[in-house]
Amino acid sequence: MSDTAEAITLSVVTTEPVSRQERKQRTRQALLDAALDLVAERGFSGLSLREVAKQAGIVPTAFYRHFASMDELGVALVEESMRTLRTMIRSARTKPAAYNDMIRTSVRILREHVRAHEDHFHFLTRERYGGTGPVRQAIAFELKLFVSELAVDLARFDFLRDWSTEDLHLLADLIVTTMLTTVLELLETPSRDDEIVRTAERRLRLIFLGVPNWRSVP
Repeated sequence: MSDTAEAITLSVVTTEPVSRQERKQRTRQALLDAALDLVAERGFSGLSLREVAKQAGIVPTAFYRHFASMDELGVALVEESMRTLRTMIRSARTKPAAYNDMIRTSVRILREHVRAHEDHFHFLTRERYGGTGPVRQAIAFELKLFVSELAVDLARFDFLRDWSTEDLHLLADLIVTTMLTTVLELLETPSRDDEIVRTAERRLRLIFLGVPNWRSVP
């Protein structure tokens, strides 16, 4: 299939000239969006290359211009789903203010992001344990990266600067686990957002209340 024919099949209308690279990127994004739409109905492992290509408006052979396999597409979808979340949460930790402010801001950003990207989070929570091997591994890697980035940010607080790297990662892991619990609750009971946010803030404050008394055991 030629680049011109592939561009025509996309449901994208523009009056400005589009470069070959832009057409390729649009097709790639169309495949990601198509997979995300379809996965809302069933697990990612239940999707076929043909139906994803059809949903994206391209012929199946054009799929391989962008992804080597469905697993590769799934991994790209994981990366896309986590990228914006990490960026938004990082913005709440840019300055080491009081931890109460960080907790309040982070939880509210999390709620807003979940509501704005529910399909992404349904995908992540469903595939974290039930997905194909490469997709599960990609989610685990992204969460580990999330924990590592948070641990670095936590070290900027005065009362945590003497903590070991291991202990900082332990604290970061507790925080991320709490946030994942909050995500699940938001997805399962959308009518209780305010209550869920308050509970999440209390959980995180409880974790931080133990920080001054923590002593690492050799």
